[in-house]
This record gives sequence, structure tokens and C-alpha cells, in this order.
Amino acid sequence: MALQVRRVITGHDANGKAIVKIDEVSKNVASGRPGATACNIWTTEGFPANNDGAADEGLRKVATTLKNGTIFRIIEFAPGLAARNHRTDSIDYIVIISGEIDMELDGSVVHLKAGDVMVQRGTIHNWANNGTAPCVLAVILIDAKSVEVGGKVLSAAG
Repeated sequence: MALQVRRVITGHDANGKAIVKIDEVSKNVASGRPGATACNIWTTEGFPANNDGAADEGLRKVATTLKNGTIFRIIEFAPGLAARNHRTDSIDYIVIISGEIDMELDGSVVHLKAGDVMVQRGTIHNWANNGTAPCVLAVILIDAKSVEVGGKVLSAAG
């Protein structure tokens, strides 16, 4: 089954009244590697974020991170998805919505299941779905400096 995410985005009318601007099943769904499907819900640039404007910021073309910004996305990982070890220059807040998944680090594995939460702090990692059902994650990626350990910069990779 294809990833389906209902987005409800609020805003204001010309008189400043709070309204729903977008209420849809998002069509902004893409696959960056076999077995991984993502839907960008919303993005922001700059801090503090700007809530003005009428543009659909969920349609902004972004990669894994957004310089000086944030990305809110839903990701579905299918069983047996292709490996992708990577590190991002971001701090990521992750909630496992459904299913189960393994997060592989340098020499260790953490098993996560629905309801678990995780904070990813610029570590090299890989997601592996070794189960029989898809796993869905809500991920908020916030731009961060590259990690520095012992005087060595660990830049984004993968």
C-alpha cells in the first residue's frame, strides 16, 4: 500500500481569522531509495520560523536537511529496504508511528517499535526493517552544526 498522509495546515484569512488552508491526502510523496517512501509535511527557513505567507511549504524541494531550517516528514520503510548509512547535519526528533525498525549505529543496533521516540544527534546510522510489515516514522529535522569529537569534524555523509 502506498504511503497516504493527511495534511491539515492552518493559516489566516484576509481579516486575520484562523482557518484551515490545506486539508488533503498529500500527493507530495517520493522515494529516495528502494523501500523508503517519504512525504514532506512542512518546511521552514530561518529562526524563528515565519508563519506569514500563503505558500505551501510542504512542496519545497529539500534533501535530507534544510540549511537554517526545519523539515517535518513522514517516512515509511518497507521490510527489507535497501541499506543507506548516512549522517545529517541536523538534530532529528523521531516518533515511531507504526511497525518496528532497527537503527544501526557503529557496531550496535537499537530496536524501536510503535510509540518509541528517539533523538538522532548527527550520528552515522542506517534504518533496517527486518520485520514483515512496513514501519512508519514521523521525523522533524532541525538544522545543526556538524558534530565535532576530539577536534575532528564529522560532516554529513551518505
